[in-house]
Amino acid sequence: MARITLQQVAHSYQRHPKDPSDYALKNIDTVWEDGGAYALLGPSGCGKTTMLNIISGLLTPTRGRVLYDDRDVTELPPEQRNIAQVFQFPVLYDTMSVFDNLAFPLRNRGLDPQTIHRRVQEVAEVLDLTADLKKKAAGLSADAKQKISLGRGLVREDVAAILFDEPLTVIDPHLKWHLRRKLKEIHEKLQLTLIYVTHDQVEALTFADKVLVMYEGEMVQMGTPAELFEEPRHKFVGYFIGSPGMNFIPCRLEGNRAVCDGASVVLDEETVRRAQGKEGPFELGIRPMYLEVHDEPGDDRIPVQVRKVEDQGIFRILTVQMASSTLKVRISEERPLPGQEAWIRFPRRWIKLYANGRLVA
Repeated sequence: MARITLQQVAHSYQRHPKDPSDYALKNIDTVWEDGGAYALLGPSGCGKTTMLNIISGLLTPTRGRVLYDDRDVTELPPEQRNIAQVFQFPVLYDTMSVFDNLAFPLRNRGLDPQTIHRRVQEVAEVLDLTADLKKKAAGLSADAKQKISLGRGLVREDVAAILFDEPLTVIDPHLKWHLRRKLKEIHEKLQLTLIYVTHDQVEALTFADKVLVMYEGEMVQMGTPAELFEEPRHKFVGYFIGSPGMNFIPCRLEGNRAVCDGASVVLDEETVRRAQGKEGPFELGIRPMYLEVHDEPGDDRIPVQVRKVEDQGIFRILTVQMASSTLKVRISEERPLPGQEAWIRFPRRWIKLYANGRLVA
């Protein structure tokens, strides 16, 4: 296992990059602690796989350094970094048995047959592959093949880190949940350093202790699932985490109020203080679950038109129109539905203010 540090890492696929838009990764500074379970989360094209390939040694960054336990490995190939990598599509030897596929990395390192047998049996049991150990890999289903690929990453006990590049894409939803739980159990037992790339927020938030959110080549926030949900430091994090994501409303500041679409919302004193000297544009952010909906007007209540109701089982999602802004509001299934006209209130404690896309903090 290893502590992995990226220092001012940037990468461009162009030979002579000239400006920031030429870079797939932009000045990444972060540390992956020894034994941590991390997820790299973001949409397609945000730089997740590029970063993973730089960590593994498949790519050499245009700028910056990669350190394993303070040892500079920037120029070293993957085989000299002692890592295991599991890809989106399984890489197997179809003519070999499941046992031999799992044993292959260990035999390459000259381990004795007894140790190989013990380790293969342990990993097969964790991944429910015991009954398939004698079968040829070629005859198995896509999800079984991906489990073998996962097993080949997990079978080595001496790795610095195991890197997963969207490994559950081809697996059905129920098995995804099962394998995520298994990976978490393995991590808790062995304290391996795991870095898991995905565009699926559910995968990231249920697997990882900490999630690194990527957007347009930048690392916009690293935090626990709770921190990303409650305190998104970038507008993209608020939008991307949660279903539906955070509401954002353009506004301007007047004293202790944010004025948006002719209505005004009172801000707390600390937010007002922190906003002084900040340059806009400004936006209010609030989660759908924290907006209050009322059937009658009242103090700090803003009139809206209810445009749509979606039943999600244990709650409903209302789409409401506040002047030119469309907002999502989450209400309990037990609450009576409002009429076409309703009023919403922004509880002060749940309001976030963003300046130029960044949290005022």
